[in-house]
Amino acid sequence: MLQEFKDFVNKGNIVDLAVAVVMATAFKPIIDAFVKGVMMQIVSAIFDQPSFDGLTIDLAGTPIFYGTVITTTISFVMVAIAVFFVLKAYNAAQNQGTKDEADVESAEDAPTGPSEIDLLTEIRDSLRSR
Repeated sequence: MLQEFKDFVNKGNIVDLAVAVVMATAFKPIIDAFVKGVMMQIVSAIFDQPSFDGLTIDLAGTPIFYGTVITTTISFVMVAIAVFFVLKAYNAAQNQGTKDEADVESAEDAPTGPSEIDLLTEIRDSLRSR
C-alpha cells in the first residue's frame, strides 16, 4: 500500500497539479486586486456604487442580501475574463515557439534543387523540341 501511494504521488500529473495549485494561489491576490481596484471601480463609476453589497430585500423583517450575490457574480466574471486573457497570451506564446521550431525544422528538411518553375520550363521546352 505504501508503494502504491509513492507511485501515485510520483506521477507527473500530481506534480503538475501541485504546481498549478501553488501558482493559482499566488496569482489570486493579483486578480483580486485587479478586480477590486480596477474593474469594480469601473462598475462604481457606471452605477454610482463601489459594490452592490448594500442592496437588500426585506422579507418578514429579515434582510436578504441579494446585492452580495450580484457583487460576487461580477467579481467571478471579471476573474474569468482576466484568466482567459492570461491563458490566451500564454497559448499564443506557446504556439509562437512551436511555430518557430517547425519553421526551422522545415527549412532544414527542405530539399535543394530546381524550383517548380524551373521544372515546368524544362518540361515545356522538352515538349516543344519534339
